[in-house]
Amino acid sequence: MNQPSRICSDAWGAIRDGLECLTFHQIKATAALAGMDTSKLADVDERPGKDGKPVRPAKGVLMAAVDQVLAQMPDDKQRRFMCLTAEETLRHKPDLLPKLESDLARLGWQWIDNTLLPIELFDPADLAALPEGFHADLVKAGQRFRDGDLGGAISAACGAVDTVTASIYHSAGLGDPTADSFQQRCNRALDAHKVIEHIDTQLRELGWEEAGLKPLRENFKGALNQGAYVMQSLRSKMGDVHGTKPILKPLVYDALKWAELFVHTLARGG
Repeated sequence: MNQPSRICSDAWGAIRDGLECLTFHQIKATAALAGMDTSKLADVDERPGKDGKPVRPAKGVLMAAVDQVLAQMPDDKQRRFMCLTAEETLRHKPDLLPKLESDLARLGWQWIDNTLLPIELFDPADLAALPEGFHADLVKAGQRFRDGDLGGAISAACGAVDTVTASIYHSAGLGDPTADSFQQRCNRALDAHKVIEHIDTQLRELGWEEAGLKPLRENFKGALNQGAYVMQSLRSKMGDVHGTKPILKPLVYDALKWAELFVHTLARGG
């Protein structure tokens, strides 16, 4: 029998608690929609009682059977089952969302765009503040990182930056973004969106003087340029969704955080 993966052992309790709030029939239907082979739950159903009337087992018996079948599923199917179960449960009982989010947070997970992500990766409030369409690849990158697809996580993280830079290329009339390298795209988008100038203006309004502004401008722009180079290099050397290249997990985490910084900085124009 498979051992439950970390996501199942950590987050299943919170999702299970919500699932058990559904009716007996809804629990079985949800399990089926989430990809569970419910033929393995066939023994847990109505049976004739002593008086001939059907008797349904307690929901606790059904949930115990779901636990057993879940533990036998491969990790990838466990993860998919978890997300779909939470999604279906909330479809039946949307009022459970605050409790689910709170319970998951205490266990180190967060619920963003119907996806379970490690809580340390992205702040849901920050993602929600992004223009629609800019955060989808960040969520995808977090999901892939969570699932152990490190090459895919790098590709999705860079894809998130590609999306926002392509938008700026289009709005600023910079031509074909694919004609430039990843690093060039980031730098041209930063210049076109006047990110550094915008930060400079805000700091002047706070009373900063030129003596302090100049080194900050130069170092901030240099840091972003270097971050773009790091992401470009990781995409080239490690961004293989087929998993055929060696990958260092700490660098993948760094790539996700760089991607978050670029998307937020470019999306808001400073």
